[in-house]
Amino acid sequence: MPPKRTSTSEAPTMTQAAIKKLVADSVSIALEAQAANMENTINTTRPRESPVVIQCSYKEFMSCQPIKFKGTEGAVGLIRWFERTELVFSRSKCTEDYKVKFSTGTLIEEALSWWNSFAQPIGIEEAYKIT
Repeated sequence: MPPKRTSTSEAPTMTQAAIKKLVADSVSIALEAQAANMENTINTTRPRESPVVIQCSYKEFMSCQPIKFKGTEGAVGLIRWFERTELVFSRSKCTEDYKVKFSTGTLIEEALSWWNSFAQPIGIEEAYKIT
């Protein structure tokens, strides 16, 4: 039997903080590697799907029963029209691009005359771009 070796120098002792850092670093590296591996697997097994944007149609907007606005209802009537129209926008998932276009479809009588006099000089497409 060979003789046992004895060391004259002691092995360096690790502090609790050094051990925690070593474990945390190892876990972090393993998680990053796992995430990269999963991303590669997803990319190779199925194509990425682009989200489908569902746009509100005028028919859907009108099916939510927005109220008509004449322009003679006064301030309270105007506020109610704004509130109801915003509710309809929310319910019908109307995008910003169509809000002016669709809401002007609820204008009648004096309000419609005002809208036409506003839109005519600048063009209807420019008028629809207002917020």
